[in-house]
Amino acid sequence: MTSFYSLNFDDLKSLLAQNGLPEAGAALLYNWHYKKNQRTTLLNQKLSQKSRAFIYSELNFDLPEINFVSQSQDKTVKFLFKLHDGRTVESVLIPFQQKYTLCLSSQVGCGMNCAFCYTGKQGFTRHLATEEIVGQFMQAKQWLTENRPGDDRVLNIVFMGQGEPLHNFDSVKKAVEIFLSQYGLSLACHKITVSTSGYLPGLERWKNEMPNVNVALSLHSPFTEKRNELIPINRKYPLADVVKVIESIPEGEKRFATYEYLMIDGFNDALDDAEATGRLLAGGKAFVNLIPFNPFPGSIYKRPSREKIEAFRDVLEKFNVPVTIRTTKGDEILAACGQLNTRS
Repeated sequence: MTSFYSLNFDDLKSLLAQNGLPEAGAALLYNWHYKKNQRTTLLNQKLSQKSRAFIYSELNFDLPEINFVSQSQDKTVKFLFKLHDGRTVESVLIPFQQKYTLCLSSQVGCGMNCAFCYTGKQGFTRHLATEEIVGQFMQAKQWLTENRPGDDRVLNIVFMGQGEPLHNFDSVKKAVEIFLSQYGLSLACHKITVSTSGYLPGLERWKNEMPNVNVALSLHSPFTEKRNELIPINRKYPLADVVKVIESIPEGEKRFATYEYLMIDGFNDALDDAEATGRLLAGGKAFVNLIPFNPFPGSIYKRPSREKIEAFRDVLEKFNVPVTIRTTKGDEILAACGQLNTRS
């Protein structure tokens, strides 16, 4: 059976039309199962009995199972989801200003093998299907509603969990379309960010295929040798080529490209690193997010001091590059950036 959560709005309309059913039923179904997050059969006089019989006999509404929930003192929530084949992935709810950002996974494991990332040590198993990506959102939102009533607003989605999102382009694209649909979740384009380690084939498709959401690049060093160590695909897809494509992606008033810079003590946190980064991004539409390294079991890297991070920021600001320092959340439960890992 086909999953309801694998169908974007146009897919659902086409499915109904192909089976001689009114296309208007798509809006009713999207509203019921997405906007209202209902798991029961829609009993609505505007949806014919014939349509209901078809939908609920031909489509399944299964979602990933919440296998385990970890909560930190700062209200970060990490979910371990069990998939249909027994594999597992993690996603994270990150609190900010009485709202939440949901960090989604796009693959079981990851094939990029980035040195700073715990997921990379897991290796690549498989891509997630669209319904497994969307299902993380639906289950996390339901958990919030049940466990933190009145504190359940998920306003932002970031594809920064396990996996390289652009390596799983088709499923991620369709999930984004579902999140944006005005008939369902109705998220704004600038509230969704898709991160990449620099997977150039996916970025080249982005310009013509991906909805107008934000892109974030794992930069981490402007120097080839250092970036090669941290992000091995830099050898195949050099930073200069990646940045060129990112700068060619159209932006809007509220949409922008973010350059994530993971700061590692004694490795890429010197003033020379900051100067080179500033020169690389000066004059563009860059926004830099400095991320203190988050240790994980077996990691050889360490987090730099706050003073080093602030000195790095000050150099970037001299180049008129907008920059923020990310607040670490959820590291006590291995839910912070780069700490996700499942083995099954």
